[in-house]
Amino acid sequence: MARTLQDVLKLCEEKEVKIVDFKMTDIDGRWRHLSIPVERLNEDTMIYGIGFDGSNYGYAPVESSDMVFVPDLDSATIDPFSEVPTLTMIGDVMIIDRPENRPFDQYPRNVTKRAIAYMKEQGVADTMIVGPEYEFYIFDNVEFSTRPEESGFSIEACQAEWSTGNNGYQVRHKAGYHTSLPLDVNQDLRNRMCLLLEDWGVKVKYHHPEVGGPGQMEIEVELGEMTHMADNTMVAKYVIKNAAAEEGCTATFMPKPVAGEAGSGMHVHMHLFKDGEPIFYDEKNYAQLSDQALWFIGGMLTHASSLCALTNPSTNSYKRLVPGFEAPVTVGYAMANRSAVVRIPAYAKAPKNKRFELRNPDGTCNPYYAFAAILMAGLDGIKNKIDPHEKGWGPYDFNLYTLSEEEKAQIDSLPKTLDEALDALEADHDYLTAGGVFPERLIEIWIERKRGELDEMSKIPTPVEFSMYYDL
Repeated sequence: MARTLQDVLKLCEEKEVKIVDFKMTDIDGRWRHLSIPVERLNEDTMIYGIGFDGSNYGYAPVESSDMVFVPDLDSATIDPFSEVPTLTMIGDVMIIDRPENRPFDQYPRNVTKRAIAYMKEQGVADTMIVGPEYEFYIFDNVEFSTRPEESGFSIEACQAEWSTGNNGYQVRHKAGYHTSLPLDVNQDLRNRMCLLLEDWGVKVKYHHPEVGGPGQMEIEVELGEMTHMADNTMVAKYVIKNAAAEEGCTATFMPKPVAGEAGSGMHVHMHLFKDGEPIFYDEKNYAQLSDQALWFIGGMLTHASSLCALTNPSTNSYKRLVPGFEAPVTVGYAMANRSAVVRIPAYAKAPKNKRFELRNPDGTCNPYYAFAAILMAGLDGIKNKIDPHEKGWGPYDFNLYTLSEEEKAQIDSLPKTLDEALDALEADHDYLTAGGVFPERLIEIWIERKRGELDEMSKIPTPVEFSMYYDL
């Protein structure tokens, strides 16, 4: 049952709330916020919203950069990291218009909602269920500098093999998976993170140490409706980072913060439902997947390179997408094969559980754009009945990492750089703009911003360049 303003005001009274905080998502996928005294939360807030300058959030200028934020009352919760009792809410961004405000089509949450509406209009399904897996590193301390006279970074992690901390209990290189105490120094911190997530309404499936020895972690949450899970992804990143900070640690979702160690991805499980029934199950087909499921996979694989520009939008993303670290590098699908970009879990046998996961996304993505883009690629596959087997993308029921160079040359690969992914997005984005889901101007400004990052990166000398070229 949807919350009313009176329900929220009653919660504020019960919890002695003094401040109401509104969290908004910028174009890159970071939360920003503004706060008001609780006395200012009233019916006008819900009708007229809170005004702000959207141009500072990275979006393309529209008729006016004056926008309004309208809170989603169902998202109201107590912020556990505020000293002053604070109620926090996410919501939607609108353009001031007459006779009434209209959704700002570039705002991430609005893009996700529009993708769901488009799916319903096509008659394919009415619900997209997704389940992201959150991989991240926890370090004791991180320092970095990008000054003209000094460039570099340093990481402290007491359990890392290079450390002298943790009293001799160091985790060996790429040997962190499911390590127990006393090696797993972050067990209690992860427990607290998960309890905070549960309090916020994010249902945790499990948590554990991941492969990366210097403090890689994973928290996996229960699957849920796509827009809600994009919201939950923002919540998870906020909780994980702030819980670590309260412990004097630091958490990062960078895909590859440590050279030579396992990278952090954000695998996305997905399946579709219509009128409460799963549409991805058919016991007669490969891996018990329906034709619609296979076509959905075909759409994702068709657009895999351009999808990477949204699911893997950082230069660091492509330091993870390399062979030898359980990260996908080839375009293909298979049952229970973690080397394929699309993996079909063998344990998900029941019709309502039949699903697959896309393994290339990482935590630097804007989850609203990433989930919406994945859905749009899949819908394009269903619309055009793209059979991944006929396209030569599998099923690859063997280890793709161990192929010879000649065999690898016969298989399509994911982009090796952000530049390649942006080239693909420029050439292939009609599936995203279908139905007005992704505005053309949003695609343009996204590519422009990312090209700017690449340009800035290309001008900065790196420590590796010093080690390779200084003495020439």
